[in-house]
Amino acid sequence: MRKFSAFEWVPDFARGHVKEMRVRWALEEAGLPYREMRLTQEEKAGAPYLQLQPFGQVPCFEDGEVSMFESGAIVLRIAEQSEALMPRDAQGRARTMSWVFAALNSVEPEVAHLAAIDLFHEGEEWARLRRPGAVENVLHRLRQLAGWLGDRDYLEDRFTAGDLMMTTVLREVRQEEVLVQFPTLRAYRERCEARPAFRQALADHLAIYAQAAE
Repeated sequence: MRKFSAFEWVPDFARGHVKEMRVRWALEEAGLPYREMRLTQEEKAGAPYLQLQPFGQVPCFEDGEVSMFESGAIVLRIAEQSEALMPRDAQGRARTMSWVFAALNSVEPEVAHLAAIDLFHEGEEWARLRRPGAVENVLHRLRQLAGWLGDRDYLEDRFTAGDLMMTTVLREVRQEEVLVQFPTLRAYRERCEARPAFRQALADHLAIYAQAAE
């Protein structure tokens, strides 16, 4: 049985955005059975968990053959087992892998930097000075992404793990002054979020915190 770790509690702003969502969504798209391993804040820092995930983060993942961590690597592992997430021809596989890494390496660092400024450092002088440059860096990457997407529905000729990963990154762009400039990217994100597998994954993810509050 495939299983992955998930925090049993996170702050409100993080709900719906924890990176185990990527793995949960990928498994739903692939139609593969799984179960979650819920972690307390104490357990994530304990020696047993650090043997699975050296940084005390989520997700880690096991499928009976491998034990691994890092959401991008896990999504690619799942994609290798499902044509729903990765074409079987060499070019299709290569393009899927390229877009997964593009989401993680070319787009996410800029988005995450701006998000950190707004979520954790609002009102600090250095953040006030840095924010305009951080916004411009995000805008630059999104202009490039929008230029590639054009009038396509997906990054290539069909939905793949690359779209899954890119959508989770775009969901972290919460600044309205940024989003309003890219209606095609907003429509792309909403198109991917409307997929039944995403909606099921999000509902199950949020259910963790609803149950914790009971």
